[in-house]
Amino acid sequence: MEKMWAGRFTKALDKEADDFNSSIHIDSVMYKQDITGSMAHAAMLAKQGIISKDESEKIIECLGEIMEDISEGNLMVDMNAEDIHMFVESELTKRIGDTGKRLHTARSRNDQVAVDVRMYLRDETEEVIKLIKELLSAILSQAKENILTIMPGYTHLQRAQPITFAHQILTYAMMFTRDITRLNDAIKRMNVCPLGSCALAGTTYDTDREFTASKLGFDSYSLNSIDGVSDRDFMVELLSAYATIMMHLSRFSEEIILYSSWEFKFIELDDSYTTGSSIMPQKKNPDIAELVRGKCGRVYGDLIGTLTMLKSLPLAYNKDMQEDKESIFDALETVKKCLSVFSPMIATMKVLKDNMYKAAQKGFINATDLADYLVKKGMPFRSAYKIVGTLVGYCVENNTVLDEIPLEKYQEFSELFAEDLYHEITLETCVEKRISQGGTGKKSIEKQIEYVTEFIK
Repeated sequence: MEKMWAGRFTKALDKEADDFNSSIHIDSVMYKQDITGSMAHAAMLAKQGIISKDESEKIIECLGEIMEDISEGNLMVDMNAEDIHMFVESELTKRIGDTGKRLHTARSRNDQVAVDVRMYLRDETEEVIKLIKELLSAILSQAKENILTIMPGYTHLQRAQPITFAHQILTYAMMFTRDITRLNDAIKRMNVCPLGSCALAGTTYDTDREFTASKLGFDSYSLNSIDGVSDRDFMVELLSAYATIMMHLSRFSEEIILYSSWEFKFIELDDSYTTGSSIMPQKKNPDIAELVRGKCGRVYGDLIGTLTMLKSLPLAYNKDMQEDKESIFDALETVKKCLSVFSPMIATMKVLKDNMYKAAQKGFINATDLADYLVKKGMPFRSAYKIVGTLVGYCVENNTVLDEIPLEKYQEFSELFAEDLYHEITLETCVEKRISQGGTGKKSIEKQIEYVTEFIK
């Protein structure tokens, strides 16, 4: 395929250099956005009298046919083309001759690729949001089933205080709702149309950029043409949001891996989302969760690679920017694949309630409640803390638990202890009486479930 810029050169580009320079293996996924942007551009050119109405209609009709042919597999994208923009324009010219050559008036590949990638990422990020909402629904389903399922809460991976499994898993729901707000914020800042910036300095033609921006669903157009073609902040912002999603998925994966181990045995993953061992017949490995955890580093790499590529670029467009799509498309696909497999894994996960409860009975996780019991009877918290700490030490030395210490022994430490302390330190009471907003109590959990439900709507 002859290069569109061939007139300036007396020699063809070296084959290996041509392959190295080509981006069509990456940007061909944007064919719909490229063609849609070209249709809007052709309509604007006719509106402004830059090309005739008949020429515009002919171009738009043919572009529609090209899009349909590619979508239905009747036209294969030529991987020998330099990029998707050149392929579409070449195919257009092949079909309608010189009229097709008028399309690129008042436009450059610099603003063309900038608008294509914004439109593509806008569309694809909406798909990411949809996938996150599916995961939120799976989390909600588990939370509703486990409002009263008591388990140990942890700090430093040490048993700390009793909570419910609903409270634990809803923590991730809060993370993922924030991820959606981050993506929506990024889309708002990204939804600025660079088309019409041309190579960098604008054009001598009397174009209507507001018309083009509106037709393509943008909120506005870029006010500075150099910024229009050189800005990739929106990619960094999206990559950062994708990386944060992966960080949340990785943390979630880590707990799934821990909780499904024999050492915890709090949950059991469905067979559909685990694998076996080639040599150990007893194994049931959480490979899906482990892969998600591993792929987090891949998306981090895409973010850091893009930041590094951009850090020293002079204005305006530079070929370095071709690397941006490879990174962000990789991150995008990784996030989508991870979310797609994660939601059904959570939805089908079995919660082993009895094991959670038994674990919560150990580890003195009602010690804080015992201290609070003394505080409510008038003792300063620090004094109560010391007494309970001493009682825990007594339990460790005597292989017992707080619930089983006789009242007489309690009263050796403080006269404030009475028979009602045993009710106060049961796991059910410890959870039920945490009435503060956002806590593990039933009313708080129901409010959190209501919030996430409304958020999804």
